[in-house]
Amino acid sequence: MIRAGIIGVTGYTGLELLRILKIHPEVELTMLISGKSAGRFMNEILPYSLDDRKIEEFEPQEIEDNCDVVFTALPSGISYELAKKLRNVRIIDLSADFRFDDPETYKKWYSKGLDEYSTFERVYGLSEIYRAKIKTSKIIGNPGCYPTSVLLALAPLLKSNLLIDDVIFVDSKSGVSGAGKKETLEYSFAEIDQGLKPYSAVSHRHVPEMEQEIQKLSGRNLKVVFTPHLIPMIRGILSTIYIKTDLSLNEAYKLYRDFYNNEKFVHILEPGIYPSTKWTYGSNHVFISLAKDERSNTLVLMSVLDNLVKGAAGQAVQNMNIMFSITEWMGLDFNPIYP
Repeated sequence: MIRAGIIGVTGYTGLELLRILKIHPEVELTMLISGKSAGRFMNEILPYSLDDRKIEEFEPQEIEDNCDVVFTALPSGISYELAKKLRNVRIIDLSADFRFDDPETYKKWYSKGLDEYSTFERVYGLSEIYRAKIKTSKIIGNPGCYPTSVLLALAPLLKSNLLIDDVIFVDSKSGVSGAGKKETLEYSFAEIDQGLKPYSAVSHRHVPEMEQEIQKLSGRNLKVVFTPHLIPMIRGILSTIYIKTDLSLNEAYKLYRDFYNNEKFVHILEPGIYPSTKWTYGSNHVFISLAKDERSNTLVLMSVLDNLVKGAAGQAVQNMNIMFSITEWMGLDFNPIYP
């Protein structure tokens, strides 16, 4: 059995990890940790968790004695500081702290310095692309939800170097849970319900993450123009991506089908079938569709996923399965909740 701990268990991502890991047949949940709620019981503060375990404080030695792996579901900047105290346990971090190859890029976009970054053995945890590296890594920087939707949609074209232009245009829409637990006015019901609005246009923190991985996949210095939108639903991301390629729609469809032929969680839809975020609700599945505007030679890619599962906790568990050489979809082989 894999002994696992969750640091930051009371946030949305932490609770999703708890939900998944409790039914994982190869996992023993040995520690639930939260700084603000330490000393209390899960079902005392969150009755719907249906878990009667006591929440513990962060104690490095106790974690290393009782865990083979810990999931850090924390705000950016905190996970890195905790990881410096956990040298003898594998870490899957769901913040941005271990996503970047260059710590200066992280500092520029997150306004935080990482003083010992080069001493960490870490890898970017996009499961379908970096399996071999994930398997042997000590620390996984779990990808952001937006980058997961975009990179999986682009990977076949990038690896085949079939893009014409050097700019990729991305329009994404996300449910409110992507912002985490917030009590500010802008995330209140009256502000969100029956509305749709962009935010962080062209300056979202996920842009450098996307560009880093796009460059690695393509070998080219491609740029991303990215505008996210907040949509009045709880879960889900729809990313629509516009790129120039000489591939016909049928050629692109065949490329994608072949590329993801053996993947459990990535599904390529036939041309003319468009995905819905509702198809992924509560699951680790991704649906990708393609369309071609022949007038402008533009391929349109559409991908959907659940931002809390494949965009966060589910992909983290998928990475854990890879790290410990067990069946990759173990604990994740459940259908979306529909309708």
